Amino acid sequence: MFSQTVEYALRVMIHLACQDGPVTTKQIAVVTKVPEGYLAKVIQALGRAGLVHSQRGLHGGSTLARPTAQITIWDVVNAIDPVKRIKECPLGLKSHGVNLCPLHKRVDDALDMVERAFKESTLAELLAEPTTSKPLCDLVRSEAAPSVKQAKLTVAARAVTGTA
Repeated sequence: MFSQTVEYALRVMIHLACQDGPVTTKQIAVVTKVPEGYLAKVIQALGRAGLVHSQRGLHGGSTLARPTAQITIWDVVNAIDPVKRIKECPLGLKSHGVNLCPLHKRVDDALDMVERAFKESTLAELLAEPTTSKPLCDLVRSEAAPSVKQAKLTVAARAVTGTA
């Protein structure tokens, strides 16, 4: 359902949500498995949407621009690849008139449900949701036990993808 770029953006946002301070593009790329060159473009788009703050320099990196409770999946998706609702017949058939045909009406209804669900789902909720699914991306772990932040990243990543 998502473009690869949206998938990358969701990985980035969840990773940043689990950090205490700025994270470099290189660090994000390693953890999220997003190509570093492409990652910069994703972070720029998230920044333009007011979701990520980036700072250059010695102590620079990227952080979330707002608290996780104020960032929805919808915000992230729209920043990268907005969901396009169907307002008129995509085939341009005049015989459909002003109303959508039954097929396109159902497709638009499904898009409406997705939109509502994404608008109601915040990063904070994803981080708090328990799950047993596989993580969105591999975590870089030290030999020590994973940190609470890493555990939250795994939980949130699993919730976003809905994968087992």
